[in-house]
Amino acid sequence: MELTTVWFILIAVLWVGYFVLEGFDYGVGTLLPVLGRDETDAGTDAVRHTGETRRRQMLSSIGPFWDGNEVWLLTAGGATFAAFPHWYATLFSGFYLPLLLILVALIVRGIGLEYRGKVDSRTWRARMDAMIVVGSFLPALLWGVAFTNIVVGVPIDQDMEYVGGFFNLLNPLALLGGLVTLTLFVTHGALFVALKTDGRLRHDARASA
Repeated sequence: MELTTVWFILIAVLWVGYFVLEGFDYGVGTLLPVLGRDETDAGTDAVRHTGETRRRQMLSSIGPFWDGNEVWLLTAGGATFAAFPHWYATLFSGFYLPLLLILVALIVRGIGLEYRGKVDSRTWRARMDAMIVVGSFLPALLWGVAFTNIVVGVPIDQDMEYVGGFFNLLNPLALLGGLVTLTLFVTHGALFVALKTDGRLRHDARASA
């Protein structure tokens, strides 16, 4: 087996690991306004589960994992740069704007997760929740768009530079790929919440999945 094949398999494993482990983080963040709504659990003690309590449960379920899972992305990117620098350069020349949007979304999501509980204000938490939702939804969609375009192929000239535009990447097939990854991650997130919580939230998460 050639060394390039070994590197290709290694990079594929790293990307698969990232999507499997980070996927439920994206899903939980995207489902925050859906599963984190106000509900009344008509149990024996008639406990009222407010939307805030449900959102805290959801975010607590991914709290120990989300930042560690992003290490897979750094490792996958570093391995791509080390083994296939031309591939890495061409990828960033063509997918610069989508990858920049993903990076900004990840930063916004990280800020929302880290600072949500720093201020005891409903308005503050609502803003942080919006950042978490947007920062989870965009990467879940754009990763599918990017990888679908990689599989289908994009216009590249003899200098290995991308010669298309941003909207060339938003073709119907690529958008379908984005919807597939978004749906996959949301399903993954709902199942993760169902595994990590109990009560009415668990029931609703399973129903959503």
